[in-house]
Formats: sequence, structure tokens, C-alpha cells
Amino acid sequence: MAEATELASAASSRDPRIGLRAVAALRKLLEQLESVQVRHARNQGWSWQEIAAELGVSRQAVHKKHGRS
Repeated sequence: MAEATELASAASSRDPRIGLRAVAALRKLLEQLESVQVRHARNQGWSWQEIAAELGVSRQAVHKKHGRS
């Protein structure tokens, strides 16, 4: 979690190079975390609709993104 905190802090840097790199790293971290949690939910028997509701997206969107995982 320290990495995420450091990245969040860097994302507000007044230096655009630092800020943009931090934003890109946070985006990558977020995608990884989402994949892990979707996998956990599916392993526990959650439907695509339940996962989609928690993520605030459509069932089709979450299935398209994570259906192969």
C-alpha cells in the first residue's frame, strides 16, 4: 500500500512529467487490483451482474474485460 500512497502523492506534483508518470502507474495498479478482485468474486460464485453492479459498469463490459481471466 505504501507504493499506492506514494504514487497518489506524486500524481499531484506540479511537475507534469512526475504527475503523468504517477497517473499511468496508478492506472496500471488499479487494473491489476480490479482483475484480482474480479477473479476472487468469480471464484466465490459471483455472477457477472453482481460484479458489474459493484464496479458501476454493465454486465457486458465487465464480462468483455475479464471473461477470459
